[in-house]
Amino acid sequence: MIHYKIYNSVNKLPNSWDALSNNDIFLKTDFLEGLELSSPNNITSYYLGVFKAERLVGIAIIQRVEMYLDDIFRKTSSSIIKQTAKQIVSKIIKGNALIVGNLMHTGQHGIYFDIQHISQKEYLKQLEKALKDLTTEIKFKFNKKIRIIAFKDYFETDTIHEDSEFFNTNNLYKVQVQPNMVLSILDTWKTAENYVSAFNKKYKRRYKTARKKASNIECKALSEDFIKNNSEAIFKLYETVSDNAGVNSFKLHKSHFYNLKVSLGEKFKVFGFFLKEELIGFYTLILNNDVLETYFLGYNKDLQQKYQMYLNMLFNMAFFGIENNFKTIVYARTAMEIKNSIGAKPNTMHVYLKHTNNFIANTVLKCIVKYMNPIKKWEERHPFR
Repeated sequence: MIHYKIYNSVNKLPNSWDALSNNDIFLKTDFLEGLELSSPNNITSYYLGVFKAERLVGIAIIQRVEMYLDDIFRKTSSSIIKQTAKQIVSKIIKGNALIVGNLMHTGQHGIYFDIQHISQKEYLKQLEKALKDLTTEIKFKFNKKIRIIAFKDYFETDTIHEDSEFFNTNNLYKVQVQPNMVLSILDTWKTAENYVSAFNKKYKRRYKTARKKASNIECKALSEDFIKNNSEAIFKLYETVSDNAGVNSFKLHKSHFYNLKVSLGEKFKVFGFFLKEELIGFYTLILNNDVLETYFLGYNKDLQQKYQMYLNMLFNMAFFGIENNFKTIVYARTAMEIKNSIGAKPNTMHVYLKHTNNFIANTVLKCIVKYMNPIKKWEERHPFR
């Protein structure tokens, strides 16, 4: 008999959770524990276990997200039209949402099932029941109605698209969102020099210019103690970049990076940019088996352009991936043009979502998603020879 259990804490998960043969660090208890200790104030995680008899055959991460105007729109605008648009958007999406996946990171990091023991259709049926149960529980415990349900970030090749009947029955609409920028590391790139040598003249010159501008910057890995003792400074650098996004659905906890470092150890890397021993920027990496995941970063905005910190961080990430034998580097979905210029390619992604208020057409919700996460038109670069 197939059934499910919902857990509200990582320490309550069964021992078989990590024994499942998925290779995604974002679904493992080490990461989930670090995340749970320092989640944004408006995000609560639930953990779904799907069982066949007593055997765990599938899991899911479901996040309850409380979204309000100040959380969603960071930068104010003097434009009456923009302010009005923001107010309309806020009225439709504000409140509680259930997200199947990890809202804090690009990619499908929310579901896994063992196809040898349960079909996708059977698994999704249990997930559907769990979402209904959570909706009822949240209404009972917190007197909050779930307004939006979303399944996030699936590549076009993901098998979940084969179950269109499931999404149609549940009135979940498929929406294309900004692509995930991914750099595939070639077999011929044994060293960072191999990678740089592969650039054409224009982009090789661009690399040299960026490196020259950052010649006074020292980059070094940050220890657990350093991260703990400098959490405030690191957070302020992160906040500078986060607030500049304009539209966002969360803000990290100040101890987020420290807690992840404690939980993940050497699988979580934090690198600092120093100018005369002052921390002026940082970037983070998560080592996800043969995939290098770029994570959050931050920098002093007054110094960013002068030292081309962001571009140099992207190059450093590529170097780390090559030198440590990763197959791909996930650069996520922001700043697509500059990421494309260092070799990352756009990979189309989709989400499925619905508004639980029948009076609000889902076509309106789709438009709002595109307003908040617009697919920007840009010309793809070809930086390699």
